[in-house]
Amino acid sequence: MIAVLGTVNRVLLGLVGLVLFVVGGSVLAVGLGAPAPSWWIHDGRDDVLLSDAERTRWRDSGWWWPVVIAVLAVLLVLALWWLAAVLRRRRLAEVLVDTGDGEGAAVRGRALEAVLAEQAARLDGVDRAQVLLVGRRQAPRARVRLRLEPHIDPGAALDDLDTRALGHARAATGLEALPAEVRLSGVKHRAERVG
Repeated sequence: MIAVLGTVNRVLLGLVGLVLFVVGGSVLAVGLGAPAPSWWIHDGRDDVLLSDAERTRWRDSGWWWPVVIAVLAVLLVLALWWLAAVLRRRRLAEVLVDTGDGEGAAVRGRALEAVLAEQAARLDGVDRAQVLLVGRRQAPRARVRLRLEPHIDPGAALDDLDTRALGHARAATGLEALPAEVRLSGVKHRAERVG
């Protein structure tokens, strides 16, 4: 979901930026005296953006204002959704640790991610590991990507990850549970000629 949202975000930002650049650059160029492009809706720099006739053409139609308001409302909802998706933190800044004395401590999320990734990468048959912590400070969840060597059994790799890396993290932070979403992929070796 994060990758899809990131791709959609970049594509939308690129399209909006391109449209604003072309339209804004054209308005600026025409305003400074350059000849209007062929697709330009006005004749020159002294034209108004909307004439009286253009502004009032659909005012007496019963469908005009409901359609305008509905389109603007949809655009507002989409813009707010997009803003919320962009501003939402994708990773935890810190994880609350139970110190056992009634107090608590905070561990940086990236530090815990780095330790988890390092321990996961040390597991037998794991070529590479990436960890991302998401969720709430009191109830984090791990998103783990493991790239496995061809000889390793994926089930054994998952068991090792749960008992070793995730088990150590649960014990060190005092968390009762540390759910993990694990994505496995295999190392792709290039074919070599023997001869």
